[in-house]
Amino acid sequence: MKNLLAALLVTFSMSLIAQNQGKVPSVDVKTMDYETFNTSKISNNGKPVVINFWATWCSPCKRELNNIAYMYEDWVEETGVKIIAVSIDDARNMGKVAPYVNGKSWEYDILLDPNGDLKRAMGVNNVPHTFLVDGNGDIVWQHNSYSEGDEYELYELIKKLSAGESISK
Repeated sequence: MKNLLAALLVTFSMSLIAQNQGKVPSVDVKTMDYETFNTSKISNNGKPVVINFWATWCSPCKRELNNIAYMYEDWVEETGVKIIAVSIDDARNMGKVAPYVNGKSWEYDILLDPNGDLKRAMGVNNVPHTFLVDGNGDIVWQHNSYSEGDEYELYELIKKLSAGESISK
């Protein structure tokens, strides 16, 4: 019975991982100006894209994005990467996003997912959750949670992708 349960758990986990690979799903979200934006239009002229799910109430999320902000200009200069920070704040808290982002002077593209449609489509259960998308639009890596220094691992992966190298999990 234990072996069967373990096998089912592994199969279920693998199917979840497989569901989250591939292309970014086509979902309507909002921009900071509350304009509708379809995520199928996410691109970066063949360069890597980082999609980071976060919320204003999530301390690790804010710590991660604030730490990346210190280095982001250098990242862009060296690799051409684009970061898209997707807020999962609900409709009641959505008004807190712009003041927070503006106060931090983040240079990221910010999208709002107040209904959680993109979050669900990409299999995000907890934030922060970071996806790395290659220049072809394929999700090639993802990471859940944040520990100090994770941004350096992310940057190494971005550099590999921008150099045309493949990355493995």
